[in-house]
Amino acid sequence: MNEQKIKELISYALNMRAFSYTPYSHFNVGAALLAADGNVFTGCNIENASYTPTICAERTAFSKAVSEGVRDFKAIAIVGGPKDSESLDYCFPCGVCRQVMSEFCKDDFMVIIAKSVDEYKTFYLPEILPERFGPKDLLC
Repeated sequence: MNEQKIKELISYALNMRAFSYTPYSHFNVGAALLAADGNVFTGCNIENASYTPTICAERTAFSKAVSEGVRDFKAIAIVGGPKDSESLDYCFPCGVCRQVMSEFCKDDFMVIIAKSVDEYKTFYLPEILPERFGPKDLLC
């Protein structure tokens, strides 16, 4: 994936932080998921007082895409940090989000973790979720 596309995805993710609903943690996360067809699905984290129904930005983006019939993805950009922070640190996806990525993505799926449009790291799915559980494991 070229650098211009990576930066575009990071920009979408940065903008999505403004829509986060985080009255408890005040930790806003935005995500931008690139489908194979070129469409971008965005998401933000949405908290709930009972915590369990809270949904991460990454899973929001996947849910939007899958609910619209899209199931082939190329990359996701993730940014997060305290709500009013001027600077962000790298914000990696939680284990549940990594498992959702594993459900829908191939080994060449790129995970972009960013502090800004110019400061980012890229990983492929097997790097952030090695030896992952998947459909093949259900055939035991």
